[in-house]
Amino acid sequence: MVDILSLVLHYEECTVLQAVELALEAGVPTKTHVLNLLHRLIDPKQTDHPGIDPPDALALETVLKANVGRYDDLRQVKEKRKAS
Repeated sequence: MVDILSLVLHYEECTVLQAVELALEAGVPTKTHVLNLLHRLIDPKQTDHPGIDPPDALALETVLKANVGRYDDLRQVKEKRKAS
């Protein structure tokens, strides 16, 4: 709480208040979230980039699928190894 209140010393009070209100509306009233919102309010970067239309040559030929059996095999310890 003190850290958030001390932000008024470095930033405009209305901007800090707006960041706190946004954090409360989002349901995440943490110092980190307030700082993140504050920096986004101070230095807004354009996030609306134009859509990218990739060429057909970059399309996947085979669809990827999860192989969970591989991970089960990795988790099973067949023999204990000692670090040397």
